[in-house]
Amino acid sequence: MKRIAVIGNSGNINENLKILCNELGKKLGERFIVLSGGRDGVMEEIAKGVRQVNGQIIGILPFEEKGNKFNTLEIKTGLDFQMRSFVLIKSVDAVISIGGEIGTAIEILSAYANKKPIILFNGTGGWTDRIQKVLIEGKYLDNRKLSEVYIANSINEVLEILETILGE
Repeated sequence: MKRIAVIGNSGNINENLKILCNELGKKLGERFIVLSGGRDGVMEEIAKGVRQVNGQIIGILPFEEKGNKFNTLEIKTGLDFQMRSFVLIKSVDAVISIGGEIGTAIEILSAYANKKPIILFNGTGGWTDRIQKVLIEGKYLDNRKLSEVYIANSINEVLEILETILGE
């Protein structure tokens, strides 16, 4: 079974983003093993959706932190946030980005550097929307063209892109 990372905001997120993450989590949980940073915000809402369909959600946690109550499995890396993010990215087949601050930007860049397909969920704010402005040819983060960056405007588009790039 393919593994998908969902990256994005920690902390408080608005109701629309909660609903979107919950619905996306349900759809991903039916088809994939889902990984995240395992904490609150986007990560918790995705996890909640995954668990509602009895899917598997693995939280890759920094330091010795406790994750959200919806994680199926928690991996306490003992690492700081950035190093934890590299473990997360190395462990998946594709990455979906929702909103996010600097940690999400680091994860987007890490995914690209590691040749992981990235789906930016358009309209979710933060670095997910900001980074779209610098894409070369609308789909690469640099001239090496290591991995395509996709932009999705709906949950259905996310699933269609995953099907195209992963054959699932």
